[in-house]
Amino acid sequence: MPNHTKGAGQNSPAKSPPFEEALQKLEGIVEAMEADDLPLENLLAKYEEGAKLEKVCQEKLAEAELKIQQLEKNAAGEMKLKPFDEDVES
Repeated sequence: MPNHTKGAGQNSPAKSPPFEEALQKLEGIVEAMEADDLPLENLLAKYEEGAKLEKVCQEKLAEAELKIQQLEKNAAGEMKLKPFDEDVES
């Protein structure tokens, strides 16, 4: 497919909306589910979609946290990314 790029992995735009978009959709799903006027079949579909969006949001937040942890100031006071040590995991 033309949308796939080498090394894109989980960051493919077709599979992973931007954080803000995913969060907005997730909030809409929660509001619709809380309205309590959906049939069970629709509630299950909304729940499934919400679970996928929640995972996207968690992954995006984890990526952002990792980047923030990697930032360090150099001698001139400029921020730069330091190499990530892949052996260290929480």
